[in-house]
Amino acid sequence: MEYRELGRTGVKVSSICLGTMTWGQQNTESEGHEQMDYAIANGINFFDTSEMYAVPPKPETQGSTEKIVGSWFKARKNRDKVILATKVAGRSPMTWLRDDGAGTEQSKAQIHEAVDKSLKRLQTDYIDLYQLHWPDRPINLFGGLGYKHIDGASHPIGEILEALQEVVKSGKVRFIGLSNETPWGTMTFLHHAKTKGLPRVQSIQNAYNLVNRTFELGGSEIAHRDGVGLLAYSPLAQGYLTGKYQNGALPEGSRKALFNRLQRYESPQANKAIESYLAIAKKRGLDASQMANQFVTTRPFVTSNIIGATNMEQLKLAVTSVDVKWSKELEDEIEAAHLDQPNPCP
Repeated sequence: MEYRELGRTGVKVSSICLGTMTWGQQNTESEGHEQMDYAIANGINFFDTSEMYAVPPKPETQGSTEKIVGSWFKARKNRDKVILATKVAGRSPMTWLRDDGAGTEQSKAQIHEAVDKSLKRLQTDYIDLYQLHWPDRPINLFGGLGYKHIDGASHPIGEILEALQEVVKSGKVRFIGLSNETPWGTMTFLHHAKTKGLPRVQSIQNAYNLVNRTFELGGSEIAHRDGVGLLAYSPLAQGYLTGKYQNGALPEGSRKALFNRLQRYESPQANKAIESYLAIAKKRGLDASQMANQFVTTRPFVTSNIIGATNMEQLKLAVTSVDVKWSKELEDEIEAAHLDQPNPCP
């Protein structure tokens, strides 16, 4: 397992990060514990969760994932072995997340409330990396290229950073990061940190995979020049790059079968692109999921690749994807497929 610096913190995290969002809905507590045991045994020291998980978000499962991580810490007594990341929700109508029954926003009061609740569920007194799950300002997220301006209320970025400074100074949070953020947003956070002496964001967690490489358009340069590396989520495009949904297949227990939420991966352009990557893997005798994961892990602007699994077979394939040899010939084939059908699933 390779270890890379998290931003400019001096802290080294594994190039594979264990994602947890299915625990408490698709996975039981014991299954979550088994995954964490396997991850630690195989050199993974970085776990990512969120106050909102499990997904899809709903009142009866909210917080269940953090509770599973917390019960594992209590049972194993190994909090010091893990770099732990979690997230606070952005502006949303999820009334069940806050005590006042209102929706979420990144106000000072809500950030403090969210941190304290996460600490309690996680059974720890500190969070290594605290991330803003999505921007407080209204922008078009989760599908669609380009920027579309949307008017709406939001807390100023400087004010949000001041709230994060308070939880850092309290010792409850070590470092801060972003998620689902734009290049403009990332640079604005960095500007406020530099000019006002506020905490510096150390990472950005955005979707990145073979059929969604939009982070390369702006985000990758920031990663290199300003040390805000990518924590890449959805490296398998929510399972589509494994080939399990090929030709209309709908495996029992899959996210598509359970929740029917993955239409962004089902356009004609997406189908064509996915078929091309599956063909490359088959030609080279590679497992398609391992090829897709190793593509993400080997990008120079990626700090860590956040993998997720609902069973141990999937987890072992993801973790051992680091053993896939990445040749120039394979890279060239991937690039040719990308140029033929670029970013069909933003």
